[in-house]
Amino acid sequence: MLTLYRSGTGPWHRMPAGPKTLLLLLLVLGVSLLPASWPAAAIAAAVCLACYVVPGVGFRELGRQVWGLRWLVVVAFGIPCIFLGVEAATVGTVRIVVAVVLAGLLSLTTPVAALLDVVERALRPLRVIGVDATRVALLLVVALGTVPTLTRLAREVRVAQRARGARGIRIFVVPFVVLALRHADDLGDALSARGVR
Repeated sequence: MLTLYRSGTGPWHRMPAGPKTLLLLLLVLGVSLLPASWPAAAIAAAVCLACYVVPGVGFRELGRQVWGLRWLVVVAFGIPCIFLGVEAATVGTVRIVVAVVLAGLLSLTTPVAALLDVVERALRPLRVIGVDATRVALLLVVALGTVPTLTRLAREVRVAQRARGARGIRIFVVPFVVLALRHADDLGDALSARGVR
């Protein structure tokens, strides 16, 4: 979800990355601390809806994110429902979905470069114990850039399989792994050429 940035001019887009990150983290923390009850689930859902009703984002993006979490919702609700009951399972699932969707709101309205700048500034105090904030931010750039690339590679492999009439996970895995390793090798060469070790 950290590669989902959509440009816009709404209030969430205009808010500086640092305060926005802190605000959304506090909202997620507040939602996670709510008691396990139906009113708590309703409050968490209302907070989430209020964040997405702001101009520049909208419920369509919220729907896309929730749909992307459908399997997580099934697992997060189904297993606790067996052992803890419907109410506890519902509240727990709502907490998880709201936390992920609020994180998605941050990524939807904040360029990756701004998020990485926030991470680097937050890690600067750890330099006294040897943490290289710039290197960690670079690692995040590489990781975030890899996610959409692997998604594109998977799509290309699927299209090629369909064109050949091939089906099955085994036929998909081998070419996908080969392309992913080739991408990793090219990325390593590019970083080495820039003096990154």
